[in-house]
Amino acid sequence: MVMLLFILLVIAFVIGSPLFAVMIFLCAIGGYDSPRPFGDEFSGFISEFMKMGTGDAATIFSTIPLFIYAGYLMAASKTAERLVRFSNALLGWMPGGLGIVTIIACAIYTTFTGASGVTIVALGSLLMPALIKQKYPERFALGLVTGTGSVGLLFPPALPLFIFGTVLGLQQHLTKSWAEQNPAWEWETERFVWAGIVPGLVLVATLSVVVVVIAVAKKLPRHKFDAGELGRSFVVALPELALPFLIIAALATGLGDIAQIASLTVVYLLVVEMGVYRDVKPAALWGITKESMSLIGAIFVIVFASSAVTNYLVTADVPKLLVEWTREHIGSKEAFLLALNVLLLLVGMMMDIFSAILIVLPLVAPIAHQYGVNPYHLGVIFLLNLEIGYLTPPVGLNLFISSFKFRRPVIEVVRAVLPFIAAMVFALMLVTYIPSLTVVPPPNPRGTLDGLVQVVHSSATAVANVKEVTLPDGKVKKQEECAAFADEFDRDNCLGLFTDVTECRKKPAAEAKACEETAIKDWFETYGESIDDGGSFEDVEEEDAEEADADEAAAPAAPAEQPTPSPAEPPATGAGTGTAAP
Repeated sequence: MVMLLFILLVIAFVIGSPLFAVMIFLCAIGGYDSPRPFGDEFSGFISEFMKMGTGDAATIFSTIPLFIYAGYLMAASKTAERLVRFSNALLGWMPGGLGIVTIIACAIYTTFTGASGVTIVALGSLLMPALIKQKYPERFALGLVTGTGSVGLLFPPALPLFIFGTVLGLQQHLTKSWAEQNPAWEWETERFVWAGIVPGLVLVATLSVVVVVIAVAKKLPRHKFDAGELGRSFVVALPELALPFLIIAALATGLGDIAQIASLTVVYLLVVEMGVYRDVKPAALWGITKESMSLIGAIFVIVFASSAVTNYLVTADVPKLLVEWTREHIGSKEAFLLALNVLLLLVGMMMDIFSAILIVLPLVAPIAHQYGVNPYHLGVIFLLNLEIGYLTPPVGLNLFISSFKFRRPVIEVVRAVLPFIAAMVFALMLVTYIPSLTVVPPPNPRGTLDGLVQVVHSSATAVANVKEVTLPDGKVKKQEECAAFADEFDRDNCLGLFTDVTECRKKPAAEAKACEETAIKDWFETYGESIDDGGSFEDVEEEDAEEADADEAAAPAAPAEQPTPSPAEPPATGAGTGTAAP
């Protein structure tokens, strides 16, 4: 019966049933197949579901409709025209200037609309004719507009940042483990919105280099710099140009929480678009509200349904099984990141970015945790892959949107975007293997001051210590391996080796070598073998305790005095049941 239900589920998914309905169907199958009663299976989830409307989760959830509404307001106005005009006046005189304008305009526009397809439709009719008019090859112009349509999803306040932060934040057991592994990895959506700024700039810079190289090679013409036009276009576009910087400044200065800043964004745009530019008429607000609320409702239903699926998968040990399989077949963090990129490119090709986050993230995150991947770094890699997935042939969504918009065969669009896909993949590799590009603010202080001082002291000590030590068996032990221990006691014992060796090396040369050898030998005899066997430091203590118990059991036992039972209390005869004989 269960197999038949799964077949029906697959058929429903293939024929295009709503995603939330497929998710709920999957959860129902899990509840039906569970050994517990159906009501008991879902009673716990209902409790968790109610918590999503309160506390920190509610704060993050409230930002989603607000920023979506802000994006719809900008899409309904002439924001795109003003952005393109100013960008062209600022950068159009450079080699490939109009191409760089295209990249920056698409990045800013996509940041607020949150959908790359909307960017291609809204900006394509402006930028495509302008590029061709300035003698850019038609294929290059087509590839540029299509390829940069998804640029901007890493910059705040892009909606995917909040969706990712919310979905990962709901997996509290996992985020808690990350925080225990490294206090700096404590998960907060307010911190995650900063993580994509530097990687996003790397992506924009990489695409800009491609544009400049092609412009120089093709000897494309440039227009003269016009300071007057720059000033006029700047004044006209200033209220909208200032918005991203105002949001970032408000977040950085702690003007309010993220929900309050989102509310101010909507109010600001209402004043600007209706009062300053007068692009949006009061009568149009109902249509804008209706369209945006439809998208918001769809996202919320999918988020709640995906939370149910996540609970079911965890109950069925699916993430655990995936972790075990991955650990058996992928031997290093670097190989895992490469495999993750390939997987996410395929996912981004087949699914929209919101569905991919909701479905794939709960499966990938536990595996990334096992490999010691920084969750903020994981988030940037995840979203950047999905950006590229919009362009990945043969079924990347933006390929078909561009084909329909510009009336070109899909094959022609694919050929046009290949140079830009290559540039984006290059940027992805840089971001993947240089984690320091993912920059986030430090976590908010929590707990007692003593605990904070201990964290700072531990971090300073780890930085000052030696990074590698050669063990007696010839293996090289690296300090970074200590971060893999979830238990604080195990991690401190691991770091203790490097601290001891560092102290030995501070001694005179005549004593330093002998001191270092003794420290390494003592540590290896105590902990080394258990680590090589995949154990933990706690296993060492348990083995010592077992040996002590064995020695005690082998020793002759002294006869123990038997207490005389009281007349009022008959001797107990129950075999460990805790009840007396009648």
